[in-house]
Amino acid sequence: MKSFILLALVLTSVHVTTAGSAAHRCFCQVTGTLDDCACDVETIDSFNNKEIFPKLQKLLSSDYFRFYKVNLNNPCPFWTDHSQCGLKYCAVKPCTEVSFSKCIRLRNFICDFIGSLCVSIQGEVPEGLKSSSYKYSEAASQDIEECEKAEKLGAVDGSLSDETRQALQEWKKHDDESDRFCMLDDEDSPKSQYVDLLLNPERFTGYKGPEAWRIWNSIYEENCFKPYSVKRPLNPLASNSGDDGQGFYRWLEGLCVEKRAFFRLVSGLHASINTHLSARYLLDENWFEMKWGHNVSEFQQRFDEELTEGEGPKRLRNLYFLYLIELRALAKILPYFERPAFHLYTGQRTQDNENKKLLLELLHVAKSFPLHFDETALFAGNKKEAMKLKEDFKMTFKNISRIMDCVECFKCRLWGKLQTQGLGTALKILFSERQIEAMPNMSNTNPSFQLSRQEIVSLFNAFGRISTSVRELENFRSLLSNLKQ
Repeated sequence: MKSFILLALVLTSVHVTTAGSAAHRCFCQVTGTLDDCACDVETIDSFNNKEIFPKLQKLLSSDYFRFYKVNLNNPCPFWTDHSQCGLKYCAVKPCTEVSFSKCIRLRNFICDFIGSLCVSIQGEVPEGLKSSSYKYSEAASQDIEECEKAEKLGAVDGSLSDETRQALQEWKKHDDESDRFCMLDDEDSPKSQYVDLLLNPERFTGYKGPEAWRIWNSIYEENCFKPYSVKRPLNPLASNSGDDGQGFYRWLEGLCVEKRAFFRLVSGLHASINTHLSARYLLDENWFEMKWGHNVSEFQQRFDEELTEGEGPKRLRNLYFLYLIELRALAKILPYFERPAFHLYTGQRTQDNENKKLLLELLHVAKSFPLHFDETALFAGNKKEAMKLKEDFKMTFKNISRIMDCVECFKCRLWGKLQTQGLGTALKILFSERQIEAMPNMSNTNPSFQLSRQEIVSLFNAFGRISTSVRELENFRSLLSNLKQ
């Protein structure tokens, strides 16, 4: 009897679709065990939708994670294109100085965690905060003069030429980027600005056609280790090869696991973005409101097996592969955030403590996942060859992050930069295992592994996008099941 009940429960958890139905054509292959993994789609669906998604959405609505600093005005480094997206839904609304200061004074103040006093970046003490001891007596002034004389005699000449300063900046930049898999915007640049992600959600903007294809074509054709002789299926900028993609998949299966994983990550990211655009589509607009919702036809155009010549379901499987990679990174980074010295600082002490508690709960849940991706299978074997392959992997992904500056739709550029940076941060975590494991045994003053605020915000928001995609697939599966076709 117990066996029968267990079997019934298992069957109810499996996605059942009728052969030939709309749901079947999109999800026929989105089931069972994933390639190069010991995990199955159904386990991910259940774990994400019940355990991860609710906690993650709550965390991402907090002040620390909703503000992302980005430079949307970087020029495209690969081709000259002065055209701009004229669609109104492509625009990004940056935080004004006034609105941003109401939430967090990240730009203007460095706050003391011990006390409640905020000191301005310039180091000046406002008149209203000066105590009576700020003015010195005449005797004290004489002592100060003597000290200043001694200080001059024993002073170290700290002058540097402009060339030396520039060189030092380049050295620091190199050291900071040595472990990174993506390019970060210069947060000190006057062109960088904070964007409220909740006010600029990722959704359909109307940005499509040759301009959008050019971005993805550059990524797939020039940055996925693919020779030009191998034709990618459904490439809108190339003539049909006539082999139904068989040559491409023979090439893909012949790759080493690292390069195959790279392609699947890119494909999974592409599929996730397409899922978001289909789930938050402008369905109707009038003088009073804009109605956003699920566009089933748009989803079918991107993922239906017949409409995509078999490519759609494969892309969705790659989305799950991407989910596993980023979930594994969250599980591994737990020791970094468990340190007492780490704070999700916004200046609201009670809320900051609650957010860190929620963050640690989320990471412990991520760690409890029973079928994590095994990253030790990557870059194994001959150390010299593995090191070279890892460097190629890193440089190629950095190139993809730079391509995001060529996206003409600013809202698409915003989310493209954030999600590539988030994935790059996840890869940085996965391949910094020794540094992270050593952290509990090292002093907090000089940790062996560091994440910037920008990397932290992008890491969790990027995973939030993938988690949302998995959740939306359940919605689309239900909507498609109700179609009479």
